[in-house]
Amino acid sequence: MMSVRIINARFPKNPDLQQIEIDSKGIICAINPIEFLGIETLNETSERTIDIAGDWLSLGGVDLQINGGLGLAFPDLELSHLAKLDKICSFLWSQGIDGFLPTIVTTSVEKIQRSLVTIAKFIDEQTTVANTAKVLGVHLEGPFLNYEKRGAHPQQHLLPLTIENIKQVLGDYSQLIKVITLAPELDKSDRAIEYLVERGIVVSLGHSLATAAIARTAFARGASMVTHAFNAMPGLHHRQPGLLGEAIMNPKVHCGLIADGNHICPTMLKILLRASNEEGIFLVSDALAPIGLPDGVYPWDEREIKVTNGTAKLADGTLAGTTLPLLAGVKNLAEWGICNVESAIATATESPRKAIALPGLAVGQPANLLRWHWQENNLSWSRLDLS
Repeated sequence: MMSVRIINARFPKNPDLQQIEIDSKGIICAINPIEFLGIETLNETSERTIDIAGDWLSLGGVDLQINGGLGLAFPDLELSHLAKLDKICSFLWSQGIDGFLPTIVTTSVEKIQRSLVTIAKFIDEQTTVANTAKVLGVHLEGPFLNYEKRGAHPQQHLLPLTIENIKQVLGDYSQLIKVITLAPELDKSDRAIEYLVERGIVVSLGHSLATAAIARTAFARGASMVTHAFNAMPGLHHRQPGLLGEAIMNPKVHCGLIADGNHICPTMLKILLRASNEEGIFLVSDALAPIGLPDGVYPWDEREIKVTNGTAKLADGTLAGTTLPLLAGVKNLAEWGICNVESAIATATESPRKAIALPGLAVGQPANLLRWHWQENNLSWSRLDLS
């Protein structure tokens, strides 16, 4: 590849025009402001210049909660699925995703272990080939969840939150786990959160009835995330702020959101973003295995889900998730007027990286860039071709 200079670019949360220098290896080597009427201090060694005329540039999306793809649910993974995982990574790349955490929802310990073995082998064998999303680790959503807020998680596989049960679930793969969702009120020993944090695992509170006091204690012990805010937890109440109210007030806590218009009313999305000054808010898809497939009825553990217009429900009407890709949520935030364009882009590109301590758009990063264009209340994106 030749070295490239990109001019007249805007970044998430930075409306000023910038220029980016990318070396022949595809690495960002310089980022500098640019004057509106002309270029300041161009690198004359660049072999090609791309003027993107005020559009936004970002790294690709990072999805911290996705349950499967192309018909394969991550809790069902076996070693025979390695090739299918590779196809899922290619599909997600085509949807603008640079990296993701395969999410294993509540199931038997045996199935969790089988899935972890498969993902560990896949990561070990995953090459540096371009144009494919990377598996960044695993998100365990359960099995330490509150029965009353289990949602679509099967009750027979829920477990008490004890150190012994944590060891059993993680087995030899604690280093593979990046995020674990749990209900902090189940921690009767008051040791579980610290045990997980000490092992470098991000603790996310969710599927919980935690009070504000319990949540405050959990955050003090090291929990730093909330799983699909508003969903599977008490709503905001003027006398009982609860888990979510405590999270909004804590600048160190990152809250995940599903912006499909069904999991959360757009008005509540706007309230949460305004209350938090948009800091620490990131989007997740929470997409289920049928993402990439048409609407219809699909197997889901021992049950079935019906997907209609991208929304998945159990037979009893329980909301199970979506089949909409992560960047559809970015479009929704911008086109519904929930926030400005650059902030919407940040919720799927910069903020999730920050939540798991990954670097954002900066010098030294691979230039896997998305170009975002806003016109007539429509936000579109494309992979920026640097070849």
